[in-house]
Amino acid sequence: MARIYPFQPYRYSAKAGAIENLVTQPYDKISPAMQARYLSLSPHNLVRLILGERFPTDSDHDNVYTRSASTLSAWIANGILERESAPSLYAYYQKFTVPDTGQTLERKGFIGLGALEEYSAGVVHRHEQTLSGPKKDRMELVRHTRAQFELLFLLYPDPDLTIDKILDAAVADASGVVIKDEYEAVHRLWRISDPSAVRGIQESMADKKLLIADGHHRYETALAFRNDNPGLADAASVPMTFVNMHSPGLEILATHRVVRGLTSFDPATFLAKIQGRQLGSLDELRHLFRVPSPAKIRIGIALRSGEISLYERNRELGELDVNVLHQYLLGSLLGISEEAVREEKHIEYVRGLDAAYAKVREGADATFLLEPTTMEQVANVAFSGGVMPQKSTDFYPKLLSGLTIHKLER
Repeated sequence: MARIYPFQPYRYSAKAGAIENLVTQPYDKISPAMQARYLSLSPHNLVRLILGERFPTDSDHDNVYTRSASTLSAWIANGILERESAPSLYAYYQKFTVPDTGQTLERKGFIGLGALEEYSAGVVHRHEQTLSGPKKDRMELVRHTRAQFELLFLLYPDPDLTIDKILDAAVADASGVVIKDEYEAVHRLWRISDPSAVRGIQESMADKKLLIADGHHRYETALAFRNDNPGLADAASVPMTFVNMHSPGLEILATHRVVRGLTSFDPATFLAKIQGRQLGSLDELRHLFRVPSPAKIRIGIALRSGEISLYERNRELGELDVNVLHQYLLGSLLGISEEAVREEKHIEYVRGLDAAYAKVREGADATFLLEPTTMEQVANVAFSGGVMPQKSTDFYPKLLSGLTIHKLER
């Protein structure tokens, strides 16, 4: 079902400088401070292509998208970016420390072109809704540059780790690129051009269903661009990193909700309604969350006073913590509408228990602390045709942008 192809991407040459000064986090994870830092690292940092500077003087003929296109052309002409000599796949391994637990894991995947499929075909499955704004922005970028700069993150089921074993064998005696990112994650990339290894991966992937972990907006943008350009063969596929959903290194973090600006929020009344159990500290909640309780909905609630409570009840079949949070606690009890959630009114999304707790101590009304969504829950929702609320999953770490660039040239 899944069609995977080797490709000849453009990659940074030695002339571009140290690779750790050139790659970035995904565009939608780049804050203004991160953008400024990337710009300062190198004149060839990828941020100039995927999230360039905007100026008051921008016009239809000189703007962030036209500058990306001209910069890309200049980098290719000047040898900053060079095209690979032969079609290849790429092994992509990431070793990292899990926030909150300190556990060290390694996630293994591979990069290749994946054929774009309509969701109705039952090959590629989503688990999140998308918004029109980000898709419009990414569409303008691909229209102007005719390039795909960032990797989509796709999951596939392989409980026997068949493909991981092929990857391990292919890179056993090979040298590759090593990059440590700003979160101390170590990224390693190897080129795989051996025909037997490539064929083995393609054949093993042929019967797999795919689930989008990260990159829903970019996937749908690429799909729309393909449909708008039926004569452009290169637009029929997009660079993807494929990771086994049964991999021991696959980690999903929780994204906590910080609520502020509520005009009639009364903490005592709210806690009485939910019959929350008071906890002694954030560490007590942390220890509770370290012991999974699949039969229970468990949501921590931190208040400005420092008080922490636990909302807990039995889980109904197929019920997700994040849905209970949005529909009941935020919606029914606090009156935060679905539209307000989409527009991020009153809500801030924060990774990490300590960071989320700090927000409420600094003046937010309340912080809702979630357990991570499990891979089984994500797969059940996606493969049944459902979607989850925004920010339901945080696959960690993110894929670096700038490892491969796919030009749409024919």
